[in-house]
Amino acid sequence: MYIEVDTSIPPELSDAVWQLYTSAFDELRTAAVQRHVMHRAEFDEVLSDKRVLKYLGRDPQRTDQVAALATFTNELDSLPLISPDYFAHRWPDLYAQQRIWYIGFFAIHPQSRGSGLFEAVIADMWQRVAATNGIAALDICRRNDEIGLGRAIQQTLMSLTEGMRASKMDEQTYWLYELPPRT
Repeated sequence: MYIEVDTSIPPELSDAVWQLYTSAFDELRTAAVQRHVMHRAEFDEVLSDKRVLKYLGRDPQRTDQVAALATFTNELDSLPLISPDYFAHRWPDLYAQQRIWYIGFFAIHPQSRGSGLFEAVIADMWQRVAATNGIAALDICRRNDEIGLGRAIQQTLMSLTEGMRASKMDEQTYWLYELPPRT
């Protein structure tokens, strides 16, 4: 496996990366209350935005297939599902200096899990954060947190940087109010 990092995706891979994205996150359509999955137009817009780095994992033997795809940016207004105002309010200096990095998404094909792609991409992203003396953020829904995604990222970063700290920035809880059963 190898990783390409660029500001664009080859046009011939457009449908393959969309398929990887939708298959990786499809279950979140019904597992999470808030929308975590971009619509195709949003996805295409993010992939064509030069302000967003794209990490493309590929098998050198099968270059027509995509093993992993992730997005990463320090220009937070380029991502449709986050609030740049949140970051600008809490870390005004870091925000103004574009030292806040955000992982928009990270999708890995099931056959490529355990291949080292996850750790290699996270390590490259972290190196960019460290080079700017910045911070990195992402959102993890409860379902993905429960299966260990947050811990996996934290362990990878701790292996790269002694003393690295992780903290939860925000949390949203959805409540339901029901009438009692009719008798």
